[in-house]
Amino acid sequence: MSSKIKSIHARQIVDCKCRPMVEVDVVTDDGHLGRGCAPTGSSVGMFESCVLRDNDPNEYHGLSVHKAVDNVNKIIAPAICGMDAARQDEIDQVMIDLDGTPDKSALGGNAVYSTSIAVLRAAAECARRPLYQYIAGKSIQTVPIPSFNVINGGHYTDLTQPFNEFIIMPYGASDIYEAVEMGINTFQELEKVITGYLGRKPEVAPSYGYASPSEDAEVNLELISEAIENCGYTGKIGFAFDCASSEMYDRKTKTYLLKGKRVDSDELIAYTKMLTEKFNFVFIEDLLDEEDWEGYQKAHKEIARTNLIGDDFIVTNLTRIKRAYEMDALDGFILKPNQVGTITEALQTYAFAKEHGLIAIPSGRAGGVIGDVVMDLAVGLKVGFIKNGAPRSGERIDKLNFLMRACDLTPGCRLANIRPLLKY
Repeated sequence: MSSKIKSIHARQIVDCKCRPMVEVDVVTDDGHLGRGCAPTGSSVGMFESCVLRDNDPNEYHGLSVHKAVDNVNKIIAPAICGMDAARQDEIDQVMIDLDGTPDKSALGGNAVYSTSIAVLRAAAECARRPLYQYIAGKSIQTVPIPSFNVINGGHYTDLTQPFNEFIIMPYGASDIYEAVEMGINTFQELEKVITGYLGRKPEVAPSYGYASPSEDAEVNLELISEAIENCGYTGKIGFAFDCASSEMYDRKTKTYLLKGKRVDSDELIAYTKMLTEKFNFVFIEDLLDEEDWEGYQKAHKEIARTNLIGDDFIVTNLTRIKRAYEMDALDGFILKPNQVGTITEALQTYAFAKEHGLIAIPSGRAGGVIGDVVMDLAVGLKVGFIKNGAPRSGERIDKLNFLMRACDLTPGCRLANIRPLLKY
């Protein structure tokens, strides 16, 4: 049985938002196929690896990825064909060296990342093991708790909600099946609650949650709390935010948007601290701008009743998480491998976080796909909880089914216990 790479081929396909993306097939000498693709986000950090697009206005409004596809087929493939798919770190390093830029802008982070995933999947196929077991190195014992993005912020006709995602996490469920049902039931009940508040049904937001009914985050949390109570889940579901504050940050005035006015970081921190004292938050992600290092350091001292997490702030980058750790600026990071561009680099960042007591939260991207490798990483790395998105649309439901399937196929597997991580 040989895991040497025989052929590599890339193509253009589309993600769940109908934006072009790169997909790569890696085939080994013994005929095993690994396939990978590179979804992208809506909230994208300035330090993420480059998503190389063609900028041709005549195709997909400039979003096509033929250049990246060609880079796989004409540059990456000749360089790594013949290498052993089981040597992930060596193959990823070849691609990093071939690109030669800090953000993988020469070949495209989407070209490199898709190939990196395909190699990993091919190696797992050669080993005749599910990818999550290949990553774990042995049989899994737990699956992570899913979280649900139920209300989406952003700009709407009549209001702007600066906080991007209002998330619920059913950590009090007895098993993965109950956790999924709790999330879905609460999401469906929330539609009725918001309808009562607005006098009409809420809109479906771009990330498939409900469009924010209020510019005040506290109002949204009250409505979600009502839905939780109506379902009988009070005390079993925690909250989380993805603030994505860089999206609403004004670098000239160094201010953030909050309830319709501009505020400085001190006022935003104080407001968020108040919310954490009133509601039980598991984590708060990207509270401040991705370059507001001093603000994060202050927020971490001020806000003690939740875990502060970096996404755009860290971008799964080892150098940035080391600096944040040294400054005592956060409690963990969002693990999105495409941000850094290779599986090896993402796992290096994860390893540092684990070694230093920081939380890693795997997450898909807004432009998601069926069969996202992030789910295999989440289960294989045995993390406590993950970000799943709203329980609506196929690629998000697929993530929930993945967890239930993995648990069912593994005798004795149970839902992860995250209570030691909670700060309330």
